[in-house]
Amino acid sequence: MTRPIERSISVVREAADWAPSSWQQRVHTQQPVYADREELTRALAQLHDLPPLVTSWEILALKQLLADAAQGRRFLLQGGDCAESFDDCSSPLISNRLKVMLQMSLVLVHGLKLPVVRVGRFAGQYAKPRSTDMETRDGVSLPSYRGDLVNGAAFTAEARRADPQRLIRGHARSAMTMNFVRALIDGGFADLRHPEYWDLGWVEHSPLHNEYRQMVDAIGNSLRFMETLAGEPLSSFQRVDFYTSHDALVMHYEQALTRQVPRQWGWFNLSTHFPWIGMRTAAIDGSHVEYFRGIRNPIAVKIGPSVTPDQLLRLIDVLDPDNDPGRLTLIHRMGAGKIETILPPLLAAVKSAGRKPLWCCDPMHGNTETLGSGIKTRRFENISAELDRAFDVHGAAGTHLGGVHLELTGENVTECLGGARHLVESDLARAYKSTVDPRLNYEQSLEIAMLIVRKRGGITLG
Repeated sequence: MTRPIERSISVVREAADWAPSSWQQRVHTQQPVYADREELTRALAQLHDLPPLVTSWEILALKQLLADAAQGRRFLLQGGDCAESFDDCSSPLISNRLKVMLQMSLVLVHGLKLPVVRVGRFAGQYAKPRSTDMETRDGVSLPSYRGDLVNGAAFTAEARRADPQRLIRGHARSAMTMNFVRALIDGGFADLRHPEYWDLGWVEHSPLHNEYRQMVDAIGNSLRFMETLAGEPLSSFQRVDFYTSHDALVMHYEQALTRQVPRQWGWFNLSTHFPWIGMRTAAIDGSHVEYFRGIRNPIAVKIGPSVTPDQLLRLIDVLDPDNDPGRLTLIHRMGAGKIETILPPLLAAVKSAGRKPLWCCDPMHGNTETLGSGIKTRRFENISAELDRAFDVHGAAGTHLGGVHLELTGENVTECLGGARHLVESDLARAYKSTVDPRLNYEQSLEIAMLIVRKRGGITLG
């Protein structure tokens, strides 16, 4: 990852009434309850002294790329697990997750003829919001599982205790994940001259195999032709930039990793490049919005169907008062049946106010359902329908949809119904591994990338 070109900062300002701890004076939501406050204090002191996970120049470089995406010069691909687990911090799982993101970006670059900004939901996505504070089974009530950063998934009193030491373990797992991703990329894993290296075993058996293989061959031939003309290897194609993101949910963790750095003004959240605020924690007077307004990272907010135009404009005023390019991404998650009714007034209000955020579609969360068996799933047809309609709604409004936000995995899971292999309810038990929300598997993820190309690129693949 490279240092960004220095740009004028005259249009932005540092909040004089803000500090990394000022969120503590606001209403808290979705925060773990730690029984031993002294244990929490010791863990936070230790966390504060640990090295950061990302750098300020990486953060500012991403901010410029997101500004380009908002203008239609790039496309944001943000994806990864709904919630990482400590046990899944292993090289095969990380490399497969990276592979599927690279494969999707390969499809998008080829079809859209645009550079792709690759942002993973990993190296920190260890916390999840919950609908209720308690979970009851067979008459026994225990605290809800809030992700490995907070407690354990096993339904026991010990596992469900909010443990401050998990904050330290979360930092360590995030560092290991990020270091491995960086090593893979720096070692040529993402060399665009050799996209065949990214193949997963499933590709040979996928109904989409022929279309994907044609793309791989076309890109390889094009790059070899360019190198022949240049008379030397094109080093810029040996690697890609890759960034991290997570729902900045546990505020004590985020505060401990918020730092000032030499030769830069203001404060940076150095736990991730691109933190976001979830729909449940986006209250204007809440602790998360208070924290986010003061950090220099590019930030995102999930926008759900209950948000009104007035609420959205007030939220934008707080988080991006200077209309700073690349600062704010709005990720709408409406559901396939609601997006055509609810999104247009929001787009119109933001456009009328002269605001220029990066608009991104999350077609996953608004389409979650629970089957009669109690299994939580999502139907591929609804996911693809919401994404398809999102492009239409933005086109009609004269705004630009510049990215997609997906929960996905590089593993052969069966958690979402439908897709190229037409998964049905009986398939879910075969390989349902998520502890929280259902994810697209490798094949369904690639299918979504092809859908985006067909819709936005206006071309037919194959």
